[in-house]
Formats: sequence, structure tokens, C-alpha cells
Amino acid sequence: MSEELGISVKKENLSEWYQEVVLKAELADYSPVKGCIVFRPSGYGIWEIIMREFDKILKEHGVQNAYFPLFIPETLLKREAEHFEGFVPEVAWVTMAGDEKLEERLAVRPTSETIMYSMFSKWLKSYKQLPMRINQWCNVVRWETKMTKPFLRGREFLWHEAHTVHETEKEAEEEVMWAINTYKKFVEEYLAIPVIAGYKTESEKFAGAVFTTTIESLMPDGRALQMGTAHMLGQNFSKPFDVKFLGRDEKWHYAWQTSWGISTRLLGAVILVHGDDKGAVIPPKIAPVQVVIIPITFKGKEKVVLEECRKVERELKERGVRVMLDDRPDYTPGWKFNDWELKGVPLRIELGPRDIEKGTAVIARRDTGEKVEVRRSELIEKVREELEAMQRRLFERAKAEMGRRTKRAEKLEKLRKEIERGNWVIAEYCGNEKCEEKIKEVCGAEPRVIPFGTRAKGRCVVCGKRAKYVVYWARAY
Repeated sequence: MSEELGISVKKENLSEWYQEVVLKAELADYSPVKGCIVFRPSGYGIWEIIMREFDKILKEHGVQNAYFPLFIPETLLKREAEHFEGFVPEVAWVTMAGDEKLEERLAVRPTSETIMYSMFSKWLKSYKQLPMRINQWCNVVRWETKMTKPFLRGREFLWHEAHTVHETEKEAEEEVMWAINTYKKFVEEYLAIPVIAGYKTESEKFAGAVFTTTIESLMPDGRALQMGTAHMLGQNFSKPFDVKFLGRDEKWHYAWQTSWGISTRLLGAVILVHGDDKGAVIPPKIAPVQVVIIPITFKGKEKVVLEECRKVERELKERGVRVMLDDRPDYTPGWKFNDWELKGVPLRIELGPRDIEKGTAVIARRDTGEKVEVRRSELIEKVREELEAMQRRLFERAKAEMGRRTKRAEKLEKLRKEIERGNWVIAEYCGNEKCEEKIKEVCGAEPRVIPFGTRAKGRCVVCGKRAKYVVYWARAY
């Protein structure tokens, strides 16, 4: 039975392996609507922790949560022309209400700049109200035509989108840099995934932005994944939406704005980066269940074992550990081991009558498979140590792997070969979009990120002219 429920393919067959892990670890399931998924409790539980922990950071930064309508009038969406054109292919429209045709089409929220800024223009009166920082945790719909994949690319996903309003350009730029660097720190500390932070190229920036910053990571198949973005909007939205304020000089000024967000795409990255041939491996900081306790019972010893297991459960909960006691009577310990390994729970505690007699317990690590016997009196502290050690090891292993698969190229042919080998490649670039298009054509690679603090010193990998940017190139999700 455990074999039937387990993963039937190796991770080297990444696409099929990923689909199996998502379904069999009960993280998500396919819905009747093509391109949309159902977040099952285990998957949504990870997102709940991400929301809870990041929401604390937002509030410490002075961000307030709100909620705006799902539907956006077409005239409102069109008010910022570049933004509208950028989203037209992905917008889902509502045209009917019951049997009645609507007088105006309503867009199903692809992003909320337009609906939010129409309200900002109503609320904002004076510089004394600035900075204004508004966030919403919500869903968005983008009618993807590419092949969809759970969490990574779908027609509906969950995210947070923060939108801020500032008195000066400098303050807005500082906000963008705070946001992207905060994302980097959060993803690396909580998800144990290393990322490169930097700018998007002009062709890859958000529609309507002055510039876009991003954090990017490398997945096991050599594809890059955008993990979060922060956009400097300048006054590109404040002017069409009349977001202005009475300044210190008693004159009216258009505001400077930013927007930034992370989404449930992060869950896909966690599965891809950390999972193995047994299933998911969830970093302890975001695991809904950090420790599972498995009773090893024998006839006549059930009561004493379960009592000790419940005691351990209580002690762990008191120390803030998210723990579950798996006392299901109709499943063997071996079946339970496989089930919780598949789901990626970081630690397993095995406790039987012999352990109780010896005053010990067994801890099993999900990432290494290592089992260690510890004294019962030291169990709780050891659990905390092992959770911290696992979190560190997952990040260090992922960082080493990303480093191993980061290559450099000075010629287009070398760039092509490294991309085909499943790496991402650092290559300098002149900034001419024709050269960018040539790389896409020859290598199937996109410019993922211009890392902060880098300065080009060589020649463009395509045309040989003096380079302007150092760029990470990769195929992408």
C-alpha cells in the first residue's frame, strides 16, 4: 500500500515527479476549471505561515491591510495605456450578469493598480498623509495560454500586493529597494532558497513601471523562477489617476508610487528545490507540521506508549513547535513513516515501549534520513536543535547547488551550450534589444536579472560592443 501511495518516478524526471509530489503529498489538486488548482490543507497551510510571518514584517514597516474589488471596469483599466496593453492578452472579462449584458465589460483582477489608485486619488489630500502604504492579500486571474503547472503557472493564484505612495522620487526608490531586499531576506531565511536580487531589463520590466527589481532563483531543471518583484512606478500612474497631494509649499504635486508582491509560486519553488525521490521536503520554518510523533505500540502496551506520546506532544506545543501525534490505529508505523516522508514533515519522533523503558526516543530527519537516539530528558531541546540544523542545511545545500550551476560566457556559443546543459549563465550585454532577441532565438534563454552592485567591464556576448550590463540568462518558468 505504501508503495502504491509513494512517488513512482525519480526526481530526474522532474516534470512528472513534480506533478506526483503535488498530488500525492496532498498539497494541491486539479479543479474542474482548466488551469486552476485547489489548494489542499497541507499546501494552503504553508501559504498561511508565509502570510502570517510576512504580514508581521509588513505591519512593522507601517503597511496597512485592506481589500479592493475583484472586478475592474474596462475604462479604469484603460486609463494607464501601457499597463493596459501589457495585460490585455491575459485579462479575463465579465460581460454578462444573469441574462443581462453589462453596459461595460469588467476585468477580473489581473493586478490592482488601477482599482486601488482610483481610490487613492479620492483619499489623498495632503503630504501629511504620506507615505501611504496599503496591502492586500488576495487572488488574481491571468488567463495563461502557456502550459499551466500547479503553483508555478496558473490562471488563478494567491499573492500579496503592496502599493505605496510617496512625497518624493527618492523616497519611492528607497521603498522599492527595501521591498526587494526584504523579499530576498525572507525567502532565504524562511524558504531556505538562495536568490539573486537585481533589476529587470527594459523589455522584461512591469508594464507601466519606470524600472522593476526582482529576486530570481535556479530550479533543478535549469530554469529560472521569478520569486518576487518590486516596481518603481514613478508618476506613470499618479498622473492618469490624479493621485496628488497638497505639498509643503501649498501647491499640488503628483505622487511617486511603488508596487510589489510575492505569490503562491513560492510553494512550487519549495517543492522543486528541496524535494527528493521520496516526496516533498518542507523547510521547518514554513512547515505546518514540524514534528510528527509515531507511537510504536505492542499489544498490552498501547496505553503507556500513547500517554508518553501525548506528554511529548504537550511539551513540544508549549515550546512553540507545530507538532502532530499520529495515533491512527488502523495504520502500521511503517506506513505512517512513508506517508509523512511523502508530505515532507521535517522531523519524526518514534516512541515505543522499549524506548520508554530505556528513557530514550528516536528522532528521524526528513532531509538526511538520519536517525538518532536521544535521552528523553533531552528530547525537546534536541528537537529544536535539529529543526534549526535542518533549516540551515537546506539553504546551504541549495546555495551550493546554485553556485555549481552558475556559469559564465563571453561568447554566444558558450552561452548556448551552458543553457542546454541546464545551467544559468552570467554574460555581459550591451542593452540593445536586438541582441536580447538574438539570445532568445539561439539559446531559448531570457534575461532574468541584472544583479545589484555589478558593473560591466567586457563586451556584449552577442555583438561584441562595449557592454552596459551584467546579466543572468536562463530559460524560465
